[in-house]
Amino acid sequence: MRHDIARLHHVGHVVGNLGEALTLYRRLGFAVPPPSYPTMAPAEGAEPEPFGAANTHADFRRSFIELATCVRDGDATRIPEDAHLVPLQAPASQLPLLLERIGETSAKLAVMLSRFEGLHILMFSSPDIDATATRLASAGVGHGGVNAVRRPVETSRGIHTELVRYLEIDSDGPWTGTGNGATTEGRVGAVADLDGDIQGSRLLDHPNGAVDLIEVVLCVAEAELALVQARYENYLGRPARANGPVRSFDLDGATLTLVPDTHLKALLPDECPAALPAFVAYAVAVRDLAVVRDLLKEEGIPVRESPSGDLFVPAAAALGTAIAFRQALVPA
Repeated sequence: MRHDIARLHHVGHVVGNLGEALTLYRRLGFAVPPPSYPTMAPAEGAEPEPFGAANTHADFRRSFIELATCVRDGDATRIPEDAHLVPLQAPASQLPLLLERIGETSAKLAVMLSRFEGLHILMFSSPDIDATATRLASAGVGHGGVNAVRRPVETSRGIHTELVRYLEIDSDGPWTGTGNGATTEGRVGAVADLDGDIQGSRLLDHPNGAVDLIEVVLCVAEAELALVQARYENYLGRPARANGPVRSFDLDGATLTLVPDTHLKALLPDECPAALPAFVAYAVAVRDLAVVRDLLKEEGIPVRESPSGDLFVPAAAALGTAIAFRQALVPA
């Protein structure tokens, strides 16, 4: 059966200090380019200053990991030295709307950080985002409609314009975020499939051999498992697969795993959720798990082994989210 949501598009690791996160991810063996910060002069004649939200990606051919933060007062000294400072440019008629959107994004990230530092964003990939929007509405899932943004992208073949079409699922519970894209556990939605030509020209050769984002783990209160399962069955348009107390959604080469809090330690030894519900971990497929083990040992990064044989860096050592590495089934 062909689904209008096919696989994982990206996860968002929201951090307080992007420089610290860059250092961590590069030590973990990810090739992460310098982050981009929007800038704007606070007054006429003044030097432009970073504001709003900043991010960067660890890219794969079909997915990516986003590192994101909000810019706060006094952050100028914490901006990475290699950061790209991007002057905000827009026609006068469009500038107020652009500033409003940047402000909303920054405010959402600030709320996420006030909850905990870690994984707060999960976006699924859709081969037909309009069909996804229609199906979700028919299933009673609120969303803000399909949005479209164009952004310049620097690749090895020069500057290209990337069209991103996406939707965000509306709030369904007591989470303190505002506006669209705020489910109880964070920002959840769907994005049109990545442009293969543009994505393929990004930094994809990671020293740790990572080739794809293949799993996200959502931890929920045991009493809420059935409700969250039903919610994601609506989101994804398919039933969950039961494996004891765990519920899994099989995607194209990836999995969304729902685990009750009472069973998290059996899945990831010694891990504890910072809140409930929460995205507590993600996994990437790697070419050679032994290479990852040696790299992490050389970097002095603590590593554990899960009962399934994955290596994972505990959340306490990875800015609030457990990061797992799994041997790829087929060499990439």
